[in-house]
Amino acid sequence: MAFRSVGNLRSLMGGLRGSTATYATSTTPKGKSYAPTAADYAHFQEQPRPKLQFPKPVQKGDFVPVCMAIGMIALSVSLGLVTATQQLARSPNVYVRKKTRETVPEVNDPDKVVSDAEKFLNKSFFRKVAHVQEFDYGDHPVPDPIRKDAYAHKHRVETLKSVGVDPKQV
Repeated sequence: MAFRSVGNLRSLMGGLRGSTATYATSTTPKGKSYAPTAADYAHFQEQPRPKLQFPKPVQKGDFVPVCMAIGMIALSVSLGLVTATQQLARSPNVYVRKKTRETVPEVNDPDKVVSDAEKFLNKSFFRKVAHVQEFDYGDHPVPDPIRKDAYAHKHRVETLKSVGVDPKQV
């Protein structure tokens, strides 16, 4: 180790004294040792102008992470919009008119409440997805009469009219 450090020290000291380099190369220099004159560029004026060359298209694989991120953001935004639409526009509990908010619609207009509830259940995107996934597991060994297929059977509704009470007189 001591001998190697002495050799490194000598090579550093030789560079400081201005001695010639101890390495050599077999390649020829590519640059010119003089400045070119105007006559060297005369052949450019004789040739016609070349057509414009557009840059090469970027490789398609370079944008895969960006496209994946944009796709996931778009998917989450669209699912959020679907959920907001379902909960705000189709929910039977949300009333836009002030006159409707001040009353109890289940008593005043039960048919409209039933139709709104049916619309809320039937237009739910996530309910439809869950319904499709539920039947992928095969038939259930014991039929369940309480939880029937929500899309195949009409829901049973108990209102004041079905019981025999006129809601207008209450």
